[in-house]
Amino acid sequence: MNNILDKLAVTVTEEQDLGSLVRSLLELLEAVTGLESTYLTSVDQDEGVQRIIFSRNSKQLDIPEGLTVPWGDTLCKRALDEGQMYSDNVSADWGDSEAARALGLRTYISEPVCIGENELYGTLCGASRDKIRVSDHARRLLSLFGKLIARQLERDQLLATLRREHITLTQYALTDPLTGIPNRRAMEAELKRSLANARRTDNAVHLAFIDLDGFKAINDEHGHDAGDRFLIEMARSLKSGIQEGDLVARIGGDEFVVFGGACAGDHKAGRTAIRKRLEELTRGTFNLGTTTINYAGASVGVVTSEPGVENPDDMLRQADEEMYAIKQERRLRTAQEA
Repeated sequence: MNNILDKLAVTVTEEQDLGSLVRSLLELLEAVTGLESTYLTSVDQDEGVQRIIFSRNSKQLDIPEGLTVPWGDTLCKRALDEGQMYSDNVSADWGDSEAARALGLRTYISEPVCIGENELYGTLCGASRDKIRVSDHARRLLSLFGKLIARQLERDQLLATLRREHITLTQYALTDPLTGIPNRRAMEAELKRSLANARRTDNAVHLAFIDLDGFKAINDEHGHDAGDRFLIEMARSLKSGIQEGDLVARIGGDEFVVFGGACAGDHKAGRTAIRKRLEELTRGTFNLGTTTINYAGASVGVVTSEPGVENPDDMLRQADEEMYAIKQERRLRTAQEA
């Protein structure tokens, strides 16, 4: 018995995942009960099925992992419903069970594994074709093993929840909450990676700085709700029109950035093509729910990274300056045409 307790202490101390813990406990359960098969099941009461998750078969009785059986015909359900968790005369106690007859079971023992607010996860079981007397002490150990497994399941579920929440929070921290596209923080991190990659591969990056001319007037005339809808529609238009692999981000109130790898060849021609494409994507009729506006397009400044440059701030500043120069040209042209 001391040897069993020593093994249990090692198991509880060292096993870190559900599979390792359960397999060690099944081995101990076999040792303390003398049963041929020990196994852990899960129960899906909505689907009406029971699955063997882990099993240990030391003799001829084989209860394989992955086996799925109807929940209504299992000894586990009968035991729970009748409050009889152990029998060494299965044919007398549950002679109408087809599953028990098919396996030739004479001895059966189980323990419900419950998590959370007493929610049934499954059962921890042992079975044998021989008549085996399972001591009260062994049955208490079975109950303890079931609780240990339940705690591990709850721990695993908690960790899975924390991981999902971490992913969600990370995505939220890198996403503009209004438009759903990357925010400035995400853009800066990705731009830094793109510039570093361009340096390693002796390539370049094109970056466009987009400012929505007249956005304040849209807010003033139509209200902030319409202004928000305009930003959402603008982000959708930009995202749908850029090349695969490029990134579009909202970095300020009415400011967007688009960047991506520069193709080999004439970078000046590439910048011109990008600017015209983005001007087209920001120009047109936008439905803002309560109103529709015809927008003349944004001011767009495009720059290309210099060899060896990896500072996103410098590139953004240059693109901002280029955008402002374009904005001044557009204002001057509009004034001349007036």
